[in-house]
Order: sequence, then C-alpha cells, then structure tokens
Amino acid sequence: MKVDIGIRLREERERLGFSQVAMGDLGGVRKQTQLKYEKGDNSPDATYLAMLSKFGLDVLYVVTGIRSAEGLKTDEQELLGCYRVAPLAVKAAALAALTAGSSVTESRAINVSGGSGNRIAGRDYNENKS
Repeated sequence: MKVDIGIRLREERERLGFSQVAMGDLGGVRKQTQLKYEKGDNSPDATYLAMLSKFGLDVLYVVTGIRSAEGLKTDEQELLGCYRVAPLAVKAAALAALTAGSSVTESRAINVSGGSGNRIAGRDYNENKS
C-alpha cells in the first residue's frame, strides 16, 4: 500500500508541476524524504499532507486513490452536482448517453441509485408514481 501512496504522490507532484525539491520544501521535508515517500519506502504524515493541501494536493487521492471533488475540473464538478440531484429517469438517460457505444454497457448492466436502493437502468426501470 505504501508503494501506491508513493505513486499517487508523485502523480500529484507532477500534476501540480513541482520538482521533488520544491514539493519537499512546501511540505517541510528534504528532497531525500520526498524521494522516499514517492518510492514507497516511507509514508508521509498528516502534517506534510495538510501543508501540501494548501498548494492544491488532492490528499484524498494520495491516501485512497479516489479523487476528491476539489480535484475535479469545473465542468466535472457541475456534471456531478447535476447528476446527484437529478430524478432517477434522468440519471438513467445520462448514463445511457455517456456509455453509448462503450464496452461498459455490453459487459454489465448499469446501476443507478435512486436513494432507497439500486435499480438497473434501461432494463428493469419501473418507478411507481402516485
């Protein structure tokens, strides 16, 4: 797991355009320590990650491999926000449009969460309306 954190830390450093020396300086560590973090020999501590978050480091991504909303581009944030508040039928249509022609729809059904459980979009969708 340390190696994965190191790889993601290097990816974030490169995304932000920092050298190892610059990233280490911003995080309060020496270049050698930065190198060990990126190689997976050592794990960065919370203070280091908190310092770098001020300069745009996606800490959630470094630690878990999942991008935070702050790491998303503006249009991606807007799309996600609209998707989260959309009715189930709109979510199903959006996913169908975004995956049209891809191998995702051929290999498995697309699950759309309606808040109270999952339904399969485009196949079993049947919402009871009063």
